[in-house]
Amino acid sequence: MSLGKLMKQAAKMQQQMEQIQASLATRTVEATSGGGAVKVVAKCDGALVSIKIDPQALNPADAQIVEDMILTAANQALAQAKEISNAELGKATAGFSLPGM
Repeated sequence: MSLGKLMKQAAKMQQQMEQIQASLATRTVEATSGGGAVKVVAKCDGALVSIKIDPQALNPADAQIVEDMILTAANQALAQAKEISNAELGKATAGFSLPGM
């Protein structure tokens, strides 16, 4: 593979990755815990968008349980977002290979 062709391939891959990252910044995933008492929405670029808590889950005696539900839902949403991000970025780099590697 010539250096020029390799450079064109790298530039094309970079452009694809930038487009994918822009798309991921607008794509969202949603996760719930506690039977839907807590809902977290995250962007596929790793940012949390919103956290919704069912008012019935807000008994002060259950604060630790609600905190755990929030943490669970947030981690699930971020894990889904990371999975989608890795899959999308992997598509852009799938055909790219460096000679000699």
